[in-house]
Amino acid sequence: MSERENPNIKLVQQQFADGKIDRREFLRYSTLLGMSAAAAYAFVGKITGESFVAPAKAAKPMGGTVRIGMRVVAINDPHTFDWIYDSNVTRNTIEYMTQTGTDNVTRPHLVEKWDVSDDLKTWNLHVRDVNWHSGRKLTAEDLAWNIRHCLDPNTGSSVVGLMKGYMLKEEDGKSVLWDASAIEVVSDSVLRLNLKEANVAVPEHLFHYPFSVMDPDSGGKFGPGGNGTGAFDIVDVRVGESATLRARKDYWGDGPYVDEVVFVDLGDDTSATIGALASKQIHLVYQAFPDQVQAIKAMPHLDLTQAPTGATAVARMQVDQAPFDNPKVRKAFRMTTDSPTTLQLAYQGLGIPAEHHHVCAVHPDYKDIGTVPFDPAGAKALLAEAGFPNGIEAEIAINAGSPWEVNAAQAMAEQWKQGGFNIKLNVMPGAQFWDVWDKVPFGMTSWAHRPLGFMVLGLAYRTGVPWNETHYSNAEFDALLTKAEGTLDVDERREIIGELEKIMQEDGPMAQPLFRSVLGAKDKKLLGAEKHPTEYIFANQLAIES
Repeated sequence: MSERENPNIKLVQQQFADGKIDRREFLRYSTLLGMSAAAAYAFVGKITGESFVAPAKAAKPMGGTVRIGMRVVAINDPHTFDWIYDSNVTRNTIEYMTQTGTDNVTRPHLVEKWDVSDDLKTWNLHVRDVNWHSGRKLTAEDLAWNIRHCLDPNTGSSVVGLMKGYMLKEEDGKSVLWDASAIEVVSDSVLRLNLKEANVAVPEHLFHYPFSVMDPDSGGKFGPGGNGTGAFDIVDVRVGESATLRARKDYWGDGPYVDEVVFVDLGDDTSATIGALASKQIHLVYQAFPDQVQAIKAMPHLDLTQAPTGATAVARMQVDQAPFDNPKVRKAFRMTTDSPTTLQLAYQGLGIPAEHHHVCAVHPDYKDIGTVPFDPAGAKALLAEAGFPNGIEAEIAINAGSPWEVNAAQAMAEQWKQGGFNIKLNVMPGAQFWDVWDKVPFGMTSWAHRPLGFMVLGLAYRTGVPWNETHYSNAEFDALLTKAEGTLDVDERREIIGELEKIMQEDGPMAQPLFRSVLGAKDKKLLGAEKHPTEYIFANQLAIES
């Protein structure tokens, strides 16, 4: 991608050759540093002797309508989206600067290439020569506006959680750009980001699902008929019912192959999804659950799709609300959460037991520090030290639209009883839960997969960022997080991540039962619907065999 090879690529090449990082990690880091995916795969072949010739793209059939089972919610403010399915409707009209594939490799998209300085502080983003649907050319100023809008505290975008460490500073109690030149428009086709601190993951941050590229004239609002650069126009959105996309004939990239895509909201009742799949009313379901697997496998016209990921849900506590303001209480919850048992009961073992720090073994920077031992007697003693010798009563809010989370909460509530906790489950309809998910003192919150371990730590637990629903604030944690984000050497970064994991286990604001494989189902006649680890749907790749 880059005309100049970054010398840091030599480091990751040597790490791969020495066996310090695996193929997946090498592909990720070399492409982040500006190496093309083709060149990265070629280097892997040179070291391993494997052949990585890119397969020729097979011709896909044209035409037809694809129907997808997925929740349909309001899409007014894409830069503030809280859920993946919001973006699955809009991503096919308003696109992203980069794109991370099912292989977790980040590639150019609206940015056609990038290059980065040796110190990982200066990133030059080269804008692809494409037009908005309105006919105006996409420019570096358009991209700059989107970054500024996402980082504006008045917007409330979760992008701040990813970029705060290297793009922002605190001034008069507000987060502002750390320097006037932090976002520099070099020309119509080149945007430069000048970072306060080194960061290895900028291209991956640009594909965070609320980071879509909107027309600045939109003022940050979007809806049917909105301007974009993608393969489809959004023609209709009916909250709780359906959303309809219509293909364009002037798309700059691959596809589209179908005429129309319709997202159908089937509600919280998972039996409705199975019924719609069985009757062939839908070709694809956005998300399936373990208790649906056998039914899906029994239908000969369907394929079960899945991917191992860092997707999870956490029982999170707001640390400024009693009794969760006491770190001993928070740790006692972890000490009475039996993760392996919960994984079996809630998700039929289709995943990995979590260790209460939100970094998964699938992440290249994960460090194995062990888990918090299941110790109900120790938890009772800790509660007594915290001033609760008779235990604690509380209520946890849970989304009824995610059956596995309800099952996990039920399993954990039984386990928590052994440690002196009497927790009432408040299972709420999805629409009601979405209104309060970040407000309740104690709640079960789902988190999507992120390619690197430190990404979700920044989104969820960095001081003062929009998605920090626990209100957690730890200066040592924040400093280590920023250090990890700027450390390229994977061995060094793994040690820093290990320190972050220890802080989470001792002081953190949540108990975490599991990481899950993401599941889905698709009609065998549907092409281009491979399961993405973050459950993104790319409508331009879909086609229907006759």
